Amino acid sequence: MDFSNFNAAEQAHMTKVIEKRQMQDFLRLYANLVEKCFNTCCNDFTSKVLSSKEDQCVANCAEKFLKHSERVGARFAEINAELMNAAQNKS
Repeated sequence: MDFSNFNAAEQAHMTKVIEKRQMQDFLRLYANLVEKCFNTCCNDFTSKVLSSKEDQCVANCAEKFLKHSERVGARFAEINAELMNAAQNKS
């Protein structure tokens, strides 16, 4: 985003707003990851530690979840860039 038209105080405020939103998005992603992998992989509550099967399941689940999220983010960026180019070409 271009904040060059804003004064210094407005730029600082917008930067804080964006940083806060990014942190919220990260925490939401992390919470979803934990919930999904826990519900999928953790089934035996008779022990304090994960079994090797559960541990491997959590590792695979987390890896897949993060790769999926990364791909969705990349695709979103691609589509956004296409829309921005289309909007510029119309002008």
